Amino acid sequence: MPHFLKKFFPVVYRKTQQRSLDSNYCKYDNQGLQLFTSSLYLTGLTATFFASYTTRKLGRRLTMLVAGLFFVVGMAFNAAAENLAMLIVGRILLRCGVGFANKAVPLFLSEIAPTRIRGGLNILFQLNVTIGILFANLVNYATNKYVHLVTCFRAS
Repeated sequence: MPHFLKKFFPVVYRKTQQRSLDSNYCKYDNQGLQLFTSSLYLTGLTATFFASYTTRKLGRRLTMLVAGLFFVVGMAFNAAAENLAMLIVGRILLRCGVGFANKAVPLFLSEIAPTRIRGGLNILFQLNVTIGILFANLVNYATNKYVHLVTCFRAS
């Protein structure tokens, strides 16, 4: 979204506003933006290894609580982000939550579910994750449209 780029990635925003660039090639070539994007994936990979140890030593329930704590703290950081560092720390914490939850929840479900519905329950977990991603994208879309609507009203 343009206002997001303008606040956190002004160099990228300026590149996207240049009329001389007809394609998206090199518009988003920025190390801060790359760190912002890749922090999610690198942290998820790393968190999975720590989650494996935590799940073994502390149990599934406590690991899920730790994941929830990561989610809440990461969300607070992202909501209150005033600069790129806060935004990246928030995303790292969120991805730690995802890594811990994706490790502990399927194990927990497999342990508590009767054998006849075990596979279906784990498929429902994955379906709910996918539905959550869909809702996140719908919220992003609606937020983007709302910002454009507010901008249009302010201009008139």
